[in-house]
Amino acid sequence: MTEESRALSNPYSISYPEILALASEDGRTVELIERFDCVGGAMWVKNHYAKSPLVKSSRIVSNTQRFLLETGDVSLQLEGSYFPAGICGAEVTESEISVSYLGLGGGGVGASICRATAGGVLRHTSDVCGGGKVAGSTIHLPRYTRVIIGLDDTDTPEEGATWTLAHNISKAVETSSSRYLSHTITQLYPVPYRTKNCVALACEFATTEPEKLIDRFEALVRRYTLSDETGLCAYIGFDPSAIMPYARKVKAGEVTLDDFASVRRHLDVRIEGRGIIGAAAAIPFYTNYAEALLI
Repeated sequence: MTEESRALSNPYSISYPEILALASEDGRTVELIERFDCVGGAMWVKNHYAKSPLVKSSRIVSNTQRFLLETGDVSLQLEGSYFPAGICGAEVTESEISVSYLGLGGGGVGASICRATAGGVLRHTSDVCGGGKVAGSTIHLPRYTRVIIGLDDTDTPEEGATWTLAHNISKAVETSSSRYLSHTITQLYPVPYRTKNCVALACEFATTEPEKLIDRFEALVRRYTLSDETGLCAYIGFDPSAIMPYARKVKAGEVTLDDFASVRRHLDVRIEGRGIIGAAAAIPFYTNYAEALLI
Protein backbone atom coordinates (compact mmCIF):
# COMPACT_ATOMS: atom_id res chain seq x y z
CA MET A 1 0.00 0.00 0.00
CA THR A 2 1.40 3.40 -0.96
CA GLU A 3 1.32 6.53 1.18
CA GLU A 4 -1.22 8.07 -1.23
CA SER A 5 -3.71 5.21 -0.86
CA ARG A 6 -3.60 4.87 2.91
CA ALA A 7 -7.07 5.32 4.38
CA LEU A 8 -7.97 7.81 7.12
CA SER A 9 -9.90 6.19 9.94
CA ASN A 10 -11.80 9.37 10.83
CA PRO A 11 -11.04 12.18 8.38
CA TYR A 12 -13.32 14.82 9.90
CA SER A 13 -12.47 14.55 13.60
CA ILE A 14 -9.43 15.23 15.77
CA SER A 15 -9.18 13.94 19.34
CA TYR A 16 -7.36 16.13 21.83
CA PRO A 17 -4.47 14.13 23.33
CA GLU A 18 -5.51 15.10 26.86
CA ILE A 19 -7.80 17.48 28.73
CA LEU A 20 -7.28 18.23 32.43
CA ALA A 21 -8.94 20.52 34.94
CA LEU A 22 -8.05 21.95 38.34
CA ALA A 23 -10.32 23.88 40.68
CA SER A 24 -9.72 26.51 43.32
CA GLU A 25 -10.22 25.49 46.92
CA ASP A 26 -13.65 27.17 47.03
CA GLY A 27 -14.71 25.53 43.75
CA ARG A 28 -15.55 28.84 42.08
CA THR A 29 -12.67 28.97 39.58
CA VAL A 30 -11.45 26.29 37.16
CA GLU A 31 -8.25 26.08 35.16
CA LEU A 32 -8.99 24.04 32.05
CA ILE A 33 -5.86 22.65 30.38
CA GLU A 34 -6.13 21.20 26.88
CA ARG A 35 -3.15 19.45 25.31
CA PHE A 36 -3.26 19.90 21.55
CA ASP A 37 -1.39 18.60 18.52
CA CYS A 38 -3.09 20.79 15.90
CA VAL A 39 -1.56 24.25 16.29
CA GLY A 40 -3.93 25.97 13.86
CA GLY A 41 -6.95 24.64 15.72
CA ALA A 42 -5.52 25.77 19.05
CA MET A 43 -4.91 29.31 17.80
CA TRP A 44 -8.45 29.49 16.39
CA VAL A 45 -9.83 28.29 19.73
CA LYS A 46 -7.78 30.81 21.71
CA ASN A 47 -9.13 33.65 19.57
CA HIS A 48 -12.80 32.69 19.78
CA TYR A 49 -13.18 30.93 23.13
CA ALA A 50 -11.80 34.00 24.91
CA LYS A 51 -15.08 35.73 23.98
CA SER A 52 -17.07 33.31 26.16
CA PRO A 53 -18.50 35.03 29.26
CA LEU A 54 -17.14 32.32 31.58
CA VAL A 55 -13.56 32.68 30.29
CA LYS A 56 -11.53 35.04 32.48
CA SER A 57 -8.26 34.49 30.59
CA SER A 58 -6.62 32.19 28.06
CA ARG A 59 -2.99 31.48 27.23
CA ILE A 60 -0.78 29.01 25.42
CA VAL A 61 1.85 27.18 27.47
CA SER A 62 3.96 24.85 25.32
CA ASN A 63 1.54 22.35 23.76
CA THR A 64 -1.30 23.22 26.13
CA GLN A 65 -4.04 25.80 26.04
CA ARG A 66 -5.12 27.08 29.45
CA PHE A 67 -8.44 28.71 30.21
CA LEU A 68 -9.26 30.28 33.55
CA LEU A 69 -13.00 29.83 33.98
CA GLU A 70 -15.70 31.03 36.31
CA THR A 71 -18.13 28.28 37.22
CA GLY A 72 -21.70 28.53 36.00
CA ASP A 73 -23.84 28.08 32.89
CA VAL A 74 -24.40 30.70 30.19
CA SER A 75 -26.19 31.00 26.87
CA LEU A 76 -23.77 31.73 24.04
CA GLN A 77 -24.89 34.13 21.31
CA LEU A 78 -22.99 32.33 18.58
CA GLU A 79 -22.44 33.96 15.20
CA GLY A 80 -20.63 32.45 12.25
CA SER A 81 -17.11 33.84 11.71
CA TYR A 82 -17.40 36.33 14.59
CA PHE A 83 -18.15 34.09 17.58
CA PRO A 84 -18.57 30.56 16.23
CA ALA A 85 -17.73 28.53 19.34
CA GLY A 86 -17.07 28.78 23.05
CA ILE A 87 -17.39 27.40 26.56
CA CYS A 88 -20.90 27.57 27.98
CA GLY A 89 -20.62 25.75 31.30
CA ALA A 90 -18.28 24.73 34.11
CA GLU A 91 -19.25 22.88 37.27
CA VAL A 92 -17.19 21.58 40.19
CA THR A 93 -17.98 18.77 42.60
CA GLU A 94 -15.81 17.21 45.27
CA SER A 95 -14.21 14.76 42.83
CA GLU A 96 -15.05 15.94 39.31
CA ILE A 97 -15.13 18.97 37.04
CA SER A 98 -17.49 19.20 34.08
CA VAL A 99 -17.05 21.57 31.14
CA SER A 100 -19.58 22.27 28.37
CA TYR A 101 -18.76 23.52 24.87
CA LEU A 102 -20.91 24.70 21.95
CA GLY A 103 -20.07 25.63 18.38
CA LEU A 104 -21.24 26.19 14.81
CA GLY A 105 -20.08 24.19 11.79
CA GLY A 106 -16.43 23.21 12.15
CA GLY A 107 -16.49 24.92 15.52
CA GLY A 108 -19.21 22.48 16.52
CA VAL A 109 -16.97 19.56 15.56
CA GLY A 110 -14.30 20.92 17.88
CA ALA A 111 -16.86 21.59 20.61
CA SER A 112 -18.32 18.10 20.43
CA ILE A 113 -16.52 14.98 19.22
CA CYS A 114 -12.99 16.41 19.40
CA ARG A 115 -13.35 17.11 23.13
CA ALA A 116 -15.59 14.16 23.94
CA THR A 117 -12.99 11.67 22.68
CA ALA A 118 -10.02 13.36 24.36
CA GLY A 119 -7.64 11.60 26.68
CA GLY A 120 -8.46 12.18 30.33
CA VAL A 121 -12.25 12.37 29.86
CA LEU A 122 -14.15 10.16 32.32
CA ARG A 123 -17.46 10.31 30.43
CA HIS A 124 -19.31 12.66 28.12
CA THR A 125 -22.48 13.62 26.31
CA SER A 126 -22.01 14.84 22.75
CA ASP A 127 -24.15 16.04 19.85
CA VAL A 128 -24.06 14.86 16.26
CA CYS A 129 -21.79 17.30 14.44
CA GLY A 130 -20.47 18.27 11.02
CA GLY A 131 -21.45 20.46 8.10
CA GLY A 132 -23.29 23.53 9.35
CA LYS A 133 -24.77 21.95 12.48
CA VAL A 134 -24.80 23.54 15.92
CA ALA A 135 -23.18 20.96 18.20
CA GLY A 136 -21.58 20.69 21.58
CA SER A 137 -20.59 18.40 24.40
CA THR A 138 -20.23 18.16 28.14
CA ILE A 139 -17.15 16.36 29.38
CA HIS A 140 -16.51 15.13 32.91
CA LEU A 141 -12.94 15.20 34.21
CA PRO A 142 -11.19 14.27 37.45
CA ARG A 143 -10.83 17.21 39.83
CA TYR A 144 -7.07 17.58 40.02
CA THR A 145 -5.02 19.49 42.58
CA ARG A 146 -2.07 21.60 41.51
CA VAL A 147 1.32 20.70 42.98
CA ILE A 148 4.36 22.84 42.19
CA ILE A 149 7.68 21.37 43.29
CA GLY A 150 10.62 23.71 43.81
CA LEU A 151 14.17 22.39 43.52
CA ASP A 152 17.59 24.00 43.77
CA ASP A 153 21.23 23.13 44.33
CA THR A 154 21.59 19.50 43.22
CA ASP A 155 24.81 19.97 41.24
CA THR A 156 28.43 20.81 42.02
CA PRO A 157 31.09 22.85 40.18
CA GLU A 158 32.33 19.56 38.72
CA GLU A 159 29.14 17.81 37.56
CA GLY A 160 25.37 17.83 37.29
CA ALA A 161 22.65 20.29 36.25
CA THR A 162 19.55 20.91 38.33
CA TRP A 163 17.31 21.80 35.40
CA THR A 164 17.87 18.45 33.67
CA LEU A 165 17.49 16.46 36.89
CA ALA A 166 14.19 18.21 37.66
CA HIS A 167 12.78 17.42 34.22
CA ASN A 168 13.92 13.80 34.25
CA ILE A 169 12.49 13.19 37.72
CA SER A 170 9.22 14.85 36.71
CA LYS A 171 8.88 12.48 33.76
CA ALA A 172 9.79 9.51 35.95
CA VAL A 173 7.12 10.23 38.59
CA GLU A 174 4.33 10.95 36.10
CA THR A 175 1.40 8.52 36.29
CA SER A 176 -2.24 8.51 35.23
CA SER A 177 -3.01 10.15 38.60
CA SER A 178 -0.18 12.72 38.49
CA ARG A 179 0.23 14.58 35.21
CA TYR A 180 3.42 16.56 34.52
CA LEU A 181 2.36 19.99 33.24
CA SER A 182 5.30 22.38 33.13
CA HIS A 183 8.97 23.02 33.89
CA THR A 184 10.09 26.58 34.65
CA ILE A 185 13.64 27.82 35.16
CA THR A 186 13.82 30.88 37.42
CA GLN A 187 16.85 33.13 37.41
CA LEU A 188 17.88 34.11 40.94
CA TYR A 189 20.22 36.81 42.18
CA PRO A 190 23.75 35.52 41.46
CA VAL A 191 25.01 34.94 44.99
CA PRO A 192 28.75 34.30 45.50
CA TYR A 193 28.27 30.63 46.45
CA ARG A 194 26.31 29.69 43.29
CA THR A 195 27.47 26.80 41.10
CA LYS A 196 27.51 29.00 37.99
CA ASN A 197 24.19 30.43 36.68
CA CYS A 198 22.17 30.54 39.92
CA VAL A 199 18.80 29.26 38.76
CA ALA A 200 16.11 27.25 40.51
CA LEU A 201 13.36 25.02 39.12
CA ALA A 202 9.59 24.77 39.46
CA CYS A 203 7.89 21.61 38.17
CA GLU A 204 4.10 21.74 37.99
CA PHE A 205 1.74 18.77 38.21
CA ALA A 206 -1.99 18.10 38.23
CA THR A 207 -2.59 15.25 40.64
CA THR A 208 -5.16 13.41 42.72
CA GLU A 209 -2.40 12.12 45.03
CA PRO A 210 -0.32 15.12 46.19
CA GLU A 211 1.54 13.45 49.03
CA LYS A 212 2.41 10.32 47.05
CA LEU A 213 3.67 12.44 44.17
CA ILE A 214 5.90 14.55 46.42
CA ASP A 215 7.18 11.43 48.18
CA ARG A 216 8.24 9.87 44.86
CA PHE A 217 9.88 13.09 43.73
CA GLU A 218 11.77 13.44 47.01
CA ALA A 219 13.05 9.87 46.88
CA LEU A 220 14.59 10.42 43.45
CA VAL A 221 16.12 13.76 44.43
CA ARG A 222 17.76 12.14 47.45
CA ARG A 223 19.03 9.34 45.23
CA TYR A 224 20.54 11.52 42.51
CA THR A 225 21.53 14.85 44.06
CA LEU A 226 25.24 15.58 44.09
CA SER A 227 25.08 18.40 46.62
CA ASP A 228 24.89 18.63 50.40
CA GLU A 229 22.96 21.91 50.09
CA THR A 230 19.93 20.71 48.10
CA GLY A 231 16.60 22.41 48.69
CA LEU A 232 13.28 20.73 47.90
CA CYS A 233 9.77 21.92 48.75
CA ALA A 234 6.28 21.81 47.29
CA TYR A 235 3.23 24.03 47.09
CA ILE A 236 -0.14 22.26 47.11
CA GLY A 237 -3.01 24.44 45.96
CA PHE A 238 -4.51 26.51 43.18
CA ASP A 239 -2.60 29.80 43.44
CA PRO A 240 0.88 30.28 44.98
CA SER A 241 0.88 34.08 44.61
CA ALA A 242 1.24 34.57 48.38
CA ILE A 243 4.89 33.51 47.92
CA MET A 244 5.58 36.05 45.16
CA PRO A 245 6.84 38.99 47.31
CA TYR A 246 9.45 36.67 48.82
CA ALA A 247 10.31 35.24 45.38
CA ARG A 248 10.93 38.68 43.88
CA LYS A 249 13.15 39.51 46.84
CA VAL A 250 15.27 36.42 46.09
CA LYS A 251 15.60 37.55 42.47
CA ALA A 252 16.63 41.05 43.52
CA GLY A 253 19.34 40.30 46.08
CA GLU A 254 20.84 37.90 48.57
CA VAL A 255 18.46 36.70 51.28
CA THR A 256 18.77 34.42 54.28
CA LEU A 257 16.93 31.51 55.84
CA ASP A 258 15.23 34.05 58.11
CA ASP A 259 13.54 35.46 54.99
CA PHE A 260 12.51 31.96 53.94
CA ALA A 261 10.79 31.52 57.30
CA SER A 262 8.17 34.05 56.20
CA VAL A 263 6.80 31.67 53.52
CA ARG A 264 7.50 28.33 55.12
CA ARG A 265 3.88 27.91 56.25
CA HIS A 266 2.77 27.81 52.60
CA LEU A 267 5.07 24.92 51.71
CA ASP A 268 5.69 21.25 52.29
CA VAL A 269 9.43 21.36 52.99
CA ARG A 270 11.24 18.10 52.25
CA ILE A 271 15.00 18.83 51.99
CA GLU A 272 16.29 21.92 53.75
CA GLY A 273 19.77 22.68 52.57
CA ARG A 274 20.79 26.19 51.56
CA GLY A 275 19.05 25.60 48.22
CA ILE A 276 15.66 25.81 49.93
CA ILE A 277 15.82 29.60 49.51
CA GLY A 278 15.85 29.33 45.72
CA ALA A 279 13.58 26.28 45.56
CA ALA A 280 10.79 28.20 47.29
CA ALA A 281 11.41 31.30 45.18
CA ALA A 282 10.96 29.39 41.92
CA ILE A 283 7.46 28.16 42.75
CA PRO A 284 5.28 31.25 42.10
CA PHE A 285 7.02 31.88 38.77
CA TYR A 286 5.68 28.61 37.31
CA THR A 287 4.82 29.10 33.59
CA ASN A 288 5.61 32.84 33.90
CA TYR A 289 8.66 32.43 31.71
CA ALA A 290 9.19 36.07 30.81
CA GLU A 291 9.50 37.27 34.41
CA ALA A 292 11.12 34.08 35.69
CA LEU A 293 14.14 34.58 33.45
CA LEU A 294 14.65 38.28 34.12
CA ILE A 295 17.69 39.38 36.07
